Amino acid sequence: QVQLEESGGGLVQTGGSLRLSCAASGGTFSRLSMAWFRQAPGKEREFVAVLPWLGRTEYAQSVKDRFIISRDNAKNMVFLQMNSLKPEDTAVYYCTTTSRIKASWVNSDYDFWGQGTQVTVSS
Repeated sequence: QVQLEESGGGLVQTGGSLRLSCAASGGTFSRLSMAWFRQAPGKEREFVAVLPWLGRTEYAQSVKDRFIISRDNAKNMVFLQMNSLKPEDTAVYYCTTTSRIKASWVNSDYDFWGQGTQVTVSS
């Protein structure tokens, strides 16, 4: 059982930046693949970025070159640096993890989820 807790969301203007954090507990963090998904009002949850245990990071096309996913295994934390934010980035952002060793963009492949943190980008 892995517990995840996100933080760092908030209100920011278009073009601004935010850094989301996710603290993990209850598992062997260094062997977990970590990802961020988001869900906007009235829309399905969608993939944002993944940092797999094996392989390279992957990003949704909509955030590529603006967002950076990273991790600190010593602190059991994963981060999402979000730059050049746009109103369409407004959503609840979820941290999630899977024991799969390679990257996945599929919701159902992930085993544990945080409660989410709200990001609102004003125009």
